[in-house]
Amino acid sequence: MARTTRARRRGTATAALVAGAVTASLMAGCTTDDRPSDDGRGQTRSRSQEPGQRESPDPKSVGPVLAVKIDNVRAARPQTGLDAADIVYAEQVEGGLSRLMAVYATRLPETVGPVRSARESDLELLRQFDEPTLAFSGAQRKLLPLIDRAPLTAESPESAASGAYYRGTDKAAPHNLYLRPRRLIGAAPGAEALTTGFRYGAAPEGGTPAKSRTVRFPSARFTFTWSADRHGWLVSMDGTPTVATDGARIAAATVVVQYVKVRESRFHDVLGNNSPYTPSVGSGRAQVLRDGRAFDVDWRRGSATEGTDFTTADGTPVNFAKGQVWVVFATA
Repeated sequence: MARTTRARRRGTATAALVAGAVTASLMAGCTTDDRPSDDGRGQTRSRSQEPGQRESPDPKSVGPVLAVKIDNVRAARPQTGLDAADIVYAEQVEGGLSRLMAVYATRLPETVGPVRSARESDLELLRQFDEPTLAFSGAQRKLLPLIDRAPLTAESPESAASGAYYRGTDKAAPHNLYLRPRRLIGAAPGAEALTTGFRYGAAPEGGTPAKSRTVRFPSARFTFTWSADRHGWLVSMDGTPTVATDGARIAAATVVVQYVKVRESRFHDVLGNNSPYTPSVGSGRAQVLRDGRAFDVDWRRGSATEGTDFTTADGTPVNFAKGQVWVVFATA
């Protein structure tokens, strides 16, 4: 779909879309554990380096990245297309569980999913990209106006081109909604669209040897185990190895454990559970895992339109290893 078409679609959320999606809430909703909630009651239509470069690319020469909200409860695994993402963000959702956002720029898999619902935190996180496309299955009704005003292209099953989304048969609803990425953005925009501030290159000096690192949420956990053979960090979630649908282990070249002050948001799910808000603007400490070593660093993101800088104590920028990056937002 051309960018000009997306532009014309900005701000077209309607009451009919909201009302029409109510009946789909049990099929496309968000969950607390595996229980359906109110996501999907309303849908919206909106628009809003070489790796390591800080400059924003010319929007006329670079297309938008594709960000996909991916289900991460046990019933949703194994996920499809996760191994093709350039960046995978992991954040807390209701009940202390986790959800993923996969960002695609250098290549598009045939299929991604299961696709699930958006959160308020996603809007701030995505501001670092030039009018990204956000694929999601729905959102809490009161969040829809914020998504509608955000500088992004929101593509739900109701607003996307015909055939972009489909229901699979391998999992039970609501964990069976999948996306064909090329139906939304046509082609991968390239590394220049990854305006995250991440730098890639030789490892910094120092660090400490690390065999594994576990990050715990209240009801979820991520473990990254160094593999010299894969020259990457093998991913496990909730004690189970993370694999692609073909059975191959997913390994990240770089893992970032970014400590943030997770707080309550204005929104709740249908069961009354508060939706956590994970801020990504600000500063704090982080740990970067690469090449079998752990580096204690500082992070800073001055505004929502900027990427995030990771530096050593003396202010030296920290390079990541080339390849997939996982960013896990841990509670400070």
